[in-house]
Amino acid sequence: MNDKSVRSGILFAIAAYTMWGIAPLYFKLIGQVPAMEILMHRIVWSVLVLVLLVGITGKFEKVKQAIFNPKVMQVLLISGVLLAANWFIFIWAINNNHLLDASLGYYINPLLNIFLGRLFLGERLRRLQKVAVALALFGVMYFIVSYGQLPWVALALAGTFGVYGLLRKQVAVDSLPGLLVESCLLLPPAIVYWIWFAGEWSNMLTNDSALNITLICAGIVTTAPLLCFTAAAKRIMFSTLGFFQYIGPSIMFVLAAVVYDEPLDGNKIVMFGFVWLALGLFSYDSLRQYRKIRKALKLPQD
Repeated sequence: MNDKSVRSGILFAIAAYTMWGIAPLYFKLIGQVPAMEILMHRIVWSVLVLVLLVGITGKFEKVKQAIFNPKVMQVLLISGVLLAANWFIFIWAINNNHLLDASLGYYINPLLNIFLGRLFLGERLRRLQKVAVALALFGVMYFIVSYGQLPWVALALAGTFGVYGLLRKQVAVDSLPGLLVESCLLLPPAIVYWIWFAGEWSNMLTNDSALNITLICAGIVTTAPLLCFTAAAKRIMFSTLGFFQYIGPSIMFVLAAVVYDEPLDGNKIVMFGFVWLALGLFSYDSLRQYRKIRKALKLPQD
């Protein structure tokens, strides 16, 4: 792994997480469109973009292998439903002024992944990982006690994406072909919704061209960061890639607090403080473990 490849991998990682972070700007542009209809457009136009990308990269054979494997298809059907649920909740949260909650959800996600790995994959938690999970849990419990309610948007986003990642980790299919199959499984209900239930905003014959182009761009908004993420994963170690994952929720946090002026009171700051502290410990532990592995394998420095 040469320095040029690593540098390009880092740039791809920054691009991927930055695009995920600024995605709320796109969804705010079409805030007048109901969340379910935006989800419908996201599925339909993503399928078209993904078919093109899979064709360009020559991965239709891997799509075919997945389709003719019943077990893989069962998993991809479930993971596709979870992904659609995650997309819907994210869109709804943005357009109903819950971007801070969405940010919290994606901050919590890596810590939830640790817990899911322990629960379902038998992965052992290191001491600092246990402390990190406990701190994040304490922060959420503080919020519940303070407000008397669950931060359900954050927990739903973290939960759906965490379980989605757990399922995809256990199925033998690459990210791009797998996403195409998932999207194709979601396509029939999306088309049925478009024909029978969608409102005036989804009538592309009566919309102005600017709105139609914006809706079609949902496919690019979905696939562009994924392509950058995949390119980054091929060029740098996955543990290195993980250090960039906080770019997305950090951008969302700034957008919510500064640009969209969502309320950020003392109780929320305390909750975010515990989660940030947990993530700090998690990152420190991951970096320490990463260095131990590299030293043991005697790999060259990136």
